[in-house]
Amino acid sequence: MKTWKKNLMAAAVLVTVCAGIYLNWLYSEDQAVADLTDTLDASKLLSSDTLVMGDDSSINGTSTISNYFAAVRLSRQEARDSAVTLLQEAMAYNQNEDAAETNAQLEQIVQVALCEAQIESLVIAKGYADCVAYISDEGISVAVATPEGGMQQTDVAVIADIVMAQSEYEMDDIRVVEVQ
Repeated sequence: MKTWKKNLMAAAVLVTVCAGIYLNWLYSEDQAVADLTDTLDASKLLSSDTLVMGDDSSINGTSTISNYFAAVRLSRQEARDSAVTLLQEAMAYNQNEDAAETNAQLEQIVQVALCEAQIESLVIAKGYADCVAYISDEGISVAVATPEGGMQQTDVAVIADIVMAQSEYEMDDIRVVEVQ
């Protein structure tokens, strides 16, 4: 008789937990995080020197800038995760043939990610509100939130010094973008 009650209680708890998971999934599906293409729209213009965020009266400027940096970081991380997954699948498929080359590519992705993170941390430590660094084959781009009074040449020099100290890039390879 006692085992019947225990089984009934276990089944009731299991049904309750499953119903809770289903309801959570049902209601959280509507609140999905916006895609990067939804975040960046036509009201955001890229000029030769500055990324100018469009005026949106429903959102204050700080929130819009924070959303921009978060969206760029998320997009960058998703691209890296995708590349790592593809390389891991290639390693599993070609176990002995290209293992050294694939390992070198994985190590390169990790080194680039660490370098970008170090640059971002040091720029923020220098007193800038936020920044995102992106390393490519052509050079490095550093997007920095506009400081009080706007971006000055001394600000660009400080950021370029950080980039050159943390990476192999020369001054010609560095692009500093002001995000307003």
